[in-house]
Amino acid sequence: MNPPLPDSWAAIAALLLGVLVIVLGLVLWSVRRHTDPVLRIGCDQPIDELVPSLAGLSLGTPVAGNAVELLENAAFFDAMLAAIGTAQRTVHFETFLWKDGALSGRLAAALEERARAGVAVRVLLDAIGSKQVRGPIAERLRAAGCRVEFFHKRSLRHLGMLNDRTHRKMLILDGREAFVGGHCIVDDWAGEIGRGGVADISLRLQGPIVHTVQAAFSENWMGHTGEMFAGDAVFPPLPAAGEVIIHAAFVKPEGSAPAVKVFHHAAICLARERIWIQNPYFIPEPDTIVAFGEAVARGVDVRVIMPTTGSSDNAMVQHAGHRNFERLLQVGVRLFEYPDALLHQKVMTIDGVWSAVGSSNFDDRSFETNDEITLGLLDPGLAGQLDAIFERYAADAIEVKLDQWRRRSLWHKLKDHAAYSINEFL
Repeated sequence: MNPPLPDSWAAIAALLLGVLVIVLGLVLWSVRRHTDPVLRIGCDQPIDELVPSLAGLSLGTPVAGNAVELLENAAFFDAMLAAIGTAQRTVHFETFLWKDGALSGRLAAALEERARAGVAVRVLLDAIGSKQVRGPIAERLRAAGCRVEFFHKRSLRHLGMLNDRTHRKMLILDGREAFVGGHCIVDDWAGEIGRGGVADISLRLQGPIVHTVQAAFSENWMGHTGEMFAGDAVFPPLPAAGEVIIHAAFVKPEGSAPAVKVFHHAAICLARERIWIQNPYFIPEPDTIVAFGEAVARGVDVRVIMPTTGSSDNAMVQHAGHRNFERLLQVGVRLFEYPDALLHQKVMTIDGVWSAVGSSNFDDRSFETNDEITLGLLDPGLAGQLDAIFERYAADAIEVKLDQWRRRSLWHKLKDHAAYSINEFL
């Protein structure tokens, strides 16, 4: 039997072990990081003339000839489920949050019915956000013939990526029709808007842009299964279906800023008249706050609407956002908090002609870590619809005023700073 180590040796061993843990932690952290320069852009052209530039900067391509339908709140689910029922060859579905309930049952039944009819159904779910599906619901889908995969399950294989989640919400049918937006598969999304309800926006897409959405699904599906799919069942020839020009941001290049971050920042820098943002989790980085201030200085009307801490599903995120309210108000950004529902839509309109709609929150987690997809759409009609939704909610919202905000309680301020310190993990 070996004699026990002297206290000094035990202390040295503990110290070395602690250093090793810290070094390994830094290695894992650095593997997932990228260079993070302060983004700048200078151009005097209006944004409707710069769509090719904005698409190229965010590693996309503008695609013409698309038709777009805006689907708001519970109406989205009726349209989505009806569309699934018409699929003849493929159904591809990816989401972050799926919880058991009545809506879950409706979606599972629709997917099962198509799989039993011989349609290839592929379902990719985030392992954390959709953990309730990993039991009987997943087995029920698989028994019907659906392929179900979970993104980044907790395992040694994914040790360096456990904080990376797929936050995308998209559905592609026969490679000809796609749905993209913010809706989650949770009963709260399918109810009436009001206290405890959720407001959201998604888009139904037809036309050549569907290939781009299919490519985004393929990226994660192939990464998890190794399966590549090809042919007319997934990438059919797509004639023009409308007149809307669309580009998508979803790529996360190694060693460079993710496309969704560049996409949003560049659009803010190009605005000349108006930036109106609807987002549930609004925590802009310092350089973005500077960009907002520069926009206000050149005459841009910058407004943001979000839920209050009481109507949010995550009060800590709202408190993290509160930490920078004073700076935003000082540079001239108008802030509105809506008390009666969780405003979950991820929308930004620029100058009444261009819109961003997708899954991305306005925070570090979405811009730096999550897998997201956001569409840029050049369509004054759609921008007008989205601005009208902003105004509808703003009419019942509370505008935050600088003098009053400065007088909030010390306890409120402490919560704001504490939440902000961990905002990348919220």
